[in-house]
Amino acid sequence: MESSAAPSVPRPAAPARPEIPITTTAPVKRERRWSVVALCIVLAVLAGLGAAAAVTSASDRTKVLAIARDVPAGQALTDADLTVAEVSADAALTPVPASQKASMVGKRPAVDLRKGGLLTTSQLAEGTGLGDDKQQVGVQVKRGQAPAGTLAPGDKVLAVTTPAQGEQQSAKGAEAPPSTINAVVVTVSRPDASGNVVVNLAVARTDGPLLATRAAQGHIALVREPRSS
Repeated sequence: MESSAAPSVPRPAAPARPEIPITTTAPVKRERRWSVVALCIVLAVLAGLGAAAAVTSASDRTKVLAIARDVPAGQALTDADLTVAEVSADAALTPVPASQKASMVGKRPAVDLRKGGLLTTSQLAEGTGLGDDKQQVGVQVKRGQAPAGTLAPGDKVLAVTTPAQGEQQSAKGAEAPPSTINAVVVTVSRPDASGNVVVNLAVARTDGPLLATRAAQGHIALVREPRSS
């Protein structure tokens, strides 16, 4: 006896799947970063202010005369002694404008001028008081023939004639009073390796040749007068 097989029941059809396109990462919505934008604006404003300040500062600077090298009091200024510098305008300063450089050449300062300083009108005058109307003689003074380190421009001194080497006193042994010349110190050089200095002296017109002769012979010593006199 044959067994009958159960009839097969068809499976229900699966629902159709929608086709999904293959893509990369899901798009992200761009967000505006207002903090970054604000920072850029602040930086731009600061840069503008800095540029404006630089322009303003440059416009306030002026060209003036400065000292290119040390110049002792009483020594006439030369073109090489002066240079041009730019400084900020300051009512407290009275530097000589660079445009007046030519007229400054030949003037004599009343004080020592140091390299790097500004040339001011107060350092110059109509005459330095250092014997501008007198003859000037350079005297080389050896160590011991002048007060060490105390001579300064404007000092009144006596140029004393010293006896020559081997010169004998008079027969009676009486010492004659030394011959002196009144002078004013104009400049004093720095001591050399031997301690000698060159002192420029202003003297009366009648004394210039005599002092130069005695200085050439090395027969001069300097005595400084009291500064209160």
